Amino acid sequence: MSISGKRPKLIATDLDGTIVAHYGQISERTIAAFTKAHKMGVEIFFVTGRPPRWMAEIRDAFGFGNAICANGAMHYDLVNSKILEEWLIPVENQIEIAQILRKKIPGVNFAIEFEGHFHREKNYVANWDIGIDNEGVDEIEELATQPAFKMMARCSKNEFTSDQMLEIAEREISHLATVTHSAPEDSIIEISAIGVSKGATLEKLAARAGFTAEDCVSFGDNPNDFSMLSWASRSWAMADGHPDSPKYSKFIAEPLKADGVAKVIEALLELPA
Repeated sequence: MSISGKRPKLIATDLDGTIVAHYGQISERTIAAFTKAHKMGVEIFFVTGRPPRWMAEIRDAFGFGNAICANGAMHYDLVNSKILEEWLIPVENQIEIAQILRKKIPGVNFAIEFEGHFHREKNYVANWDIGIDNEGVDEIEELATQPAFKMMARCSKNEFTSDQMLEIAEREISHLATVTHSAPEDSIIEISAIGVSKGATLEKLAARAGFTAEDCVSFGDNPNDFSMLSWASRSWAMADGHPDSPKYSKFIAEPLKADGVAKVIEALLELPA
């Protein structure tokens, strides 16, 4: 693999679909590549849509690194399992978002997350039940009592694709929130506070450490990674990711099953500092 330039000072990567398989496995080659980079002094950022409660397996697999969770809404101390900083959706915005999208996306249902808790409407069918509120409420406004790090809107009967839902939401609520998704095959969008994204938070935290986009590389596969792929001077979209990913990245990495990210990192570490 031919890659030019200098060795990066920071590597930022998405997790699911990029270095973590859908069944949760991370390959030995991937762990070895990140471990070598870490030992060489490269800062590692795991940048994910996941909430903190789903990060223990990442901590156990690597044992190092920084984390940006909930699509940029949270700076998380991965090793010590501690939230360092949050950027939250105000209560009034949560309520207005729900009211607007109910009118624009028939069949939509909502869930919100705050303080480690997942709360949902009764008709919101979750794919993962870790931390789930199994009882649910009729309308999410009943639980919108404090700022949230994420809202989810879902059509459980797949009336719309995630891309279609994203298009509608960006048109209708972009003045209230940042909207994205990470599941093209599903019918779900993820909502953050306005101005919050993976790329925006990565840029902020990198700057605090004295790094610019020129010092960083990023990897991702879905719309919630587009801001991060756009920001880094060198970025790789996964070959098996969302079809629009290459529009936002500078390069294409081989698929996850072929250890695409690990192969790029191995090449990057051969570059001069």
